[in-house]
Amino acid sequence: MKRTTDFLPHSVTRNVRPDGSILLHSDIPLGPVMRRTGDWLHRWAIEAPDRVFLAERSGAGWRTVTYREALQMVRALAESLLARGLDGDRPILILSGNGVDHGLLSLAGQYAGVPIVPVAEQYSLIHGAHGRLRHAVELVRPAMAFTVDAAHYGEALELDCFDGVEIVASHTHGRPGVTAFETLLQGDDSTDIDAAFDAVTPATVAKILMTSGSTSSPKGVLTTQAMMCVNQTQLADALPMLRARPPRIVDWLPWNHVFGGSHNFNMMLANGGSLYIDDGKPVPGLFERTVENLRLTTGTLSFNVPVGYGMLLKALKADDALRRRFFEDLDLIFYAGASLPQEVWQGFEAMAMEIKGEVPMITTSWGLTETGPAVMLQHEPIDRSGVVGVPLPGCTVKLLPNAEMRCEARVKGPNIMPGYFEAPEKSAEAFDDEGFFVTGDAMVFIDPDTPNKGMKFDGRISEDFKLLTGTWVRAAQLRIDMLTCLSPLAADLVITGADRDQIGVMIFPNMGELKSEGFSDASDAGALSDPALLGEIHRRLAERAREISGSSTRVARAIVLAEPPSMPEGEMTAKGNLNFRKVLTRRADLLARLYADSDPCVTTI
Repeated sequence: MKRTTDFLPHSVTRNVRPDGSILLHSDIPLGPVMRRTGDWLHRWAIEAPDRVFLAERSGAGWRTVTYREALQMVRALAESLLARGLDGDRPILILSGNGVDHGLLSLAGQYAGVPIVPVAEQYSLIHGAHGRLRHAVELVRPAMAFTVDAAHYGEALELDCFDGVEIVASHTHGRPGVTAFETLLQGDDSTDIDAAFDAVTPATVAKILMTSGSTSSPKGVLTTQAMMCVNQTQLADALPMLRARPPRIVDWLPWNHVFGGSHNFNMMLANGGSLYIDDGKPVPGLFERTVENLRLTTGTLSFNVPVGYGMLLKALKADDALRRRFFEDLDLIFYAGASLPQEVWQGFEAMAMEIKGEVPMITTSWGLTETGPAVMLQHEPIDRSGVVGVPLPGCTVKLLPNAEMRCEARVKGPNIMPGYFEAPEKSAEAFDDEGFFVTGDAMVFIDPDTPNKGMKFDGRISEDFKLLTGTWVRAAQLRIDMLTCLSPLAADLVITGADRDQIGVMIFPNMGELKSEGFSDASDAGALSDPALLGEIHRRLAERAREISGSSTRVARAIVLAEPPSMPEGEMTAKGNLNFRKVLTRRADLLARLYADSDPCVTTI
C-alpha cells in the first residue's frame, strides 16, 4: 500500500548475554543535539521569524504567536522571573491547562533556569482532588503559581498551601493579590538575561513532572534540558518527515503529561513547527469543539488516544469536506495510551486511500515520564496495531526474558531522568545495578528470530495475577483485547479474577453510546440492570470464547458499573488512566456481586 512519506527502516543489534539477558540497541547514529530548548527558539526566530509557533482559539479564529514574537516575550518573561529571585530552587507551578501564555511562561522558565511544574488542571477544578494539588505544592515549594483565570481557579487559590506564593493570572478579574500576566511581559532591564541563559546547561532541570500516583503518592520526575533535547533528536533521526517540512498539529493532549507537554510541544519547537491548541477533548460535549477546530486548521501530524481516534473516525465519515481537509497534508497518525482498535486503524487507511490514494504512516511508540518520554518507536510502515517498534538512536533496552520469552524491559540512555525530586531512596530503587531504569513493563518480540520486526508492549508486570488454578493472567493485554471486544459500549474496564476460578470484567460504560443504541441506564445498587445491554455483552463474550482456548484469556463474567471512575477517590489519575487497585478496593461489594452465584446485573457464560 502506497505511503505518503519516506521512512527509515529499522536497524537494530541484539546481544544475548551469558546470564540470558538481552541488550537491544539501534544501529542508527544519534545526530547533533541542541543544548537547551531556548536554542531552538533562537534558531527559528532567525530562520522563520514570521511562522506561527503557538496558536489558541480566539473568537471565530486563532490567536497566534510567531517565532519572533515568542522569543521576545519569552526573554521579557524570563527577565521578570529573575527580578523576582526565582531560580533552580524556586520553581513555577502551573495550575491551568494548555494555552499560549502557559507555553510562553514554560519556555521563559526554561530560558532562565527556573523549573516548571505543570499539574493536572483537574487537581484545582475538582474539589475532591485538592489533596493532590496540596501534595504537589508542599513537595516542590513553588515561588510562583500561574493560572489562566483567577476566578475559575479561585477555590484552589484559596488553599493555605499557597500562602507566600505569588499568583499570576492571564485574567485576574480584579482578584486582590494576583499579578497580571501582562505585568511579567513588561520585562525588567535590571537583570542580565543573557548571562542567565548562558548559565543554563544540558543538566539544568527544565521541568518537574508529577507521576500519576496510581501505586503511591505522586513523585516528581526531574526532567532536564538534555532529556528533552536528546529525545527530539532521537525522534527526528528516526522520522525523516519531521525535518522534511515544518510540522503542524492541532492538539489537545495535556501539557502536564509528558506526551503532550514534552513529546508534542517540543517536537514543534525543535523542528520549527506550529502547534494549534485544541481546546476540545475526546469526551461528549467537548469533542464537538475539536471538530470545529479541525474545520479551521488541520495538521501534517495527528496525535491522539484510541478513544479520540474512534470519535474522529465517526466525525470524518459524516463530513466529506472535513475528511478531505484532514487527509490532504497528513504524514503521520500517531496513537498512544493504549492499542488502537484494528477496525479504527483500517477505517483511517480506507479513508486515506479514498481521498489521496496513499496512506500516512500509522504508528506508536513506548516510553514513560521518566524516559523523556520516547524510548522505542515503530518507524517503518506496518499494517497492524500494538507494535511499539525498536529502540531509538542512543537508547539501549535491556530485556529479561522468562521461559515464554516475555521480557521485562529496562532502559538506559541520555533521555533517562537523573532521579526523582528530593526522593533519593525512590531514585535509587528505580535503577538496577547496571544503571538501567526499571520500567516494570513487559515486551515480546513480534518475531524472536528477527528483532528488526520490533516488539509489542505486553502489559505491566505488576498487573498480572494468578487464578486459583495457578494459571497466570496477563491483565494488561487482556484488557486491550476486551476493550476491542466490547467497543464502543465500554469506555474502560478492569480485569478481575485474582485468586478466583474465573476471569471477570468490571465495565465502565460509554454512556453516550448506550443511549444512542437504545439501552437503558437503569441501575441496581451501583450496576446497570438493562437485560438488553447484558444480553449484548453476553453475546460478545460467548462469541469470543468460541474463538479462543485456555482459561488465561477466557472472560466468563461481566458487570456494568453505573458510577464513572472517581478522580477524588483515586480511581482515575489525572492522565485519565484507571487505578485498578483502587477500583477493586472501593467497589469491593460490586466485585463480590460479580462472583456471586446469581445476580440480575451480572452476565456469565
